[in-house]
Amino acid sequence: MPLTATTPPQPITLHKRAAPAATAGTERWSVEQIEALLNLPFTDLLWQAQKVHRAHHDPNEVELATLLSVKTGGCPEDCGYCPQSVHYDTGVKAEKLMESGAVKQAAEAARAAGATRFCMGAAWRAPKDRDIDAVAELVRTVKDVGLEACVTLGMLADGQAEKLKAAGLDYYNHNLDCAPDFYGEIISTRDYQDRLDTLDRVRGAGVKVCSGGIVGMGESRRQRAALIAQLANLPEVPDSVPINHLVKVEGTPLAEQPDLDPFEFVRMIAAARITMPKSRVRLSAGRQQLGEAVQALCFLAGANSIFYGEKLLITGNPEVAGDRALFQRLGVKGRAGVPGMDALLPAG
Repeated sequence: MPLTATTPPQPITLHKRAAPAATAGTERWSVEQIEALLNLPFTDLLWQAQKVHRAHHDPNEVELATLLSVKTGGCPEDCGYCPQSVHYDTGVKAEKLMESGAVKQAAEAARAAGATRFCMGAAWRAPKDRDIDAVAELVRTVKDVGLEACVTLGMLADGQAEKLKAAGLDYYNHNLDCAPDFYGEIISTRDYQDRLDTLDRVRGAGVKVCSGGIVGMGESRRQRAALIAQLANLPEVPDSVPINHLVKVEGTPLAEQPDLDPFEFVRMIAAARITMPKSRVRLSAGRQQLGEAVQALCFLAGANSIFYGEKLLITGNPEVAGDRALFQRLGVKGRAGVPGMDALLPAG
């Protein structure tokens, strides 16, 4: 599987399912416009992003979300970045779906730590109807704890999103991962249209969409612009946009991928904020590798959500105490009016 991108000789176009956003007054963004944003001097780009951010959000408020792997390993997909794929020897053992009691305990701990959204990930290519029934029970468990519920389960078939909605699901995560023209270099077991079809089913069921991508996989800056354009021009802009920094896991094809310039990651956050002004832009996988200074720049660029806790699926995430200390130093607060949030920042 080729995993090194080269700059394409022809213009990148959006995938056929992308369309002008349905929300009145929302601008359609071209790849060229977003590439021009990414090419701005760094301080000019951050200034534009900060102005957009302040127009739509509290600039010092960050949503805290926790992600739990409720069914780990054994995935038949061959995503080049994923340690849960059966195609790679990464030391991850396949596990069964967690029981509701264990999920409730994790959700209660997340709420006590200040999280407002609880996300559950299951390593399936496409869940069966019996799997959906089992996850629906987990969704009800999370809702009973008093948290927003989000799941990421792979590709959905007709009727499955409706079952999850009936159980109380708030968000469904299904990342586009990368630009359409780069997708085949990372994944061969599905195509881009599969991803877009699932997003259509989620929207059709009235579940909010959480969709973003991964940077640092060898893509060009123009291909990063194409990913943002794809997201910003969906029929409805995603409510949440997780931007993941590649976590290089030994045994995966991308384990030796050269490091991405951290300023490129910050540029990606800024472009997402400018083109999707009302969305929550989330620092997701790879936040630990960014370091505190780069995370602070990301907040300046418009990031206003993080995955919070000790692990993100099966890779390390900054520890809660470290996040609390960083937030205190930056004057960042959790979402307003959240029970338990007063305990987020230590006194003094």
